[in-house]
Amino acid sequence: MNPILIVLPILSLLMFDLGLTLRFDDFALLARRPGAVLVGLAGQLVVLPAIAFGLASLLALPPLYFVGLVLIACCPGGSSSNVFSKLAGGDVALSVTLTALSSIITLFTIPVILGLAVAHSGAEVDGGIQLPVGNLLVQNLVLMALPIALGAAMRWRWPRAAQRTDAVLARIAFPALMLLAGIFFAQHYDDILTNFGQLGGGVAALILLAIGVASLLARATRLNGAARRTIVIEVGMQNAAQAIAVASSPFIFANDTIAIPAIIYALLMNVVLLTYVAVLRRKP
Repeated sequence: MNPILIVLPILSLLMFDLGLTLRFDDFALLARRPGAVLVGLAGQLVVLPAIAFGLASLLALPPLYFVGLVLIACCPGGSSSNVFSKLAGGDVALSVTLTALSSIITLFTIPVILGLAVAHSGAEVDGGIQLPVGNLLVQNLVLMALPIALGAAMRWRWPRAAQRTDAVLARIAFPALMLLAGIFFAQHYDDILTNFGQLGGGVAALILLAIGVASLLARATRLNGAARRTIVIEVGMQNAAQAIAVASSPFIFANDTIAIPAIIYALLMNVVLLTYVAVLRRKP
């Protein structure tokens, strides 16, 4: 089975479910609490890609893995972050706002950051990798912006049906992502194990540094505890399904090797954040 036949529907389903949760108040939060929203967006859209660039350069990752690590860092927040934020006693409204805004903003920032990664890593020369910006924009609009808009429209027109649908989709979002990561892991088992020492360390460092820097940013701006926990989760949990879709799509890179960092990320990210949530819930 071609994994792309699974990843594209899963990504659209996750984005549709995100749209089902959106309200006008989620975007109005930017005006009411600009500090928390801007700190979260800065962590996701600026700090995280910069960390990925630094780690990939420091570890001297091969060009395709370099691009893959930066790709996962420049994707928006993961749709499951809202659930993690709730479990951690975070600010769920802030989580939804950050996920929605990052999903929209990254439609335009991903091509820029990814273009820099391809050029800086030498992937275009060494691996024959090119970034078709037009195809990337169209795919993100079709697989992300459109499903979000359809979900939001359903919530506005049929709020009760949207709530029932969200209750179902929210339960299958996490298992669907794990299924996707598992399929890719099984297909690229040898490559992942061969490079896990270097690449796994880079991915783990990306997650831990993202969490640490996000916590420092939130504390430096004196956000309350619930907002801090949410920003840590939002910056630490990126949309691995989108990264895999961009890497393996026949319209963009059509290269599963670029997806390997996202596969490892999907597995490690959930372990780290589940541990983080468990520690928080044990505190009085």
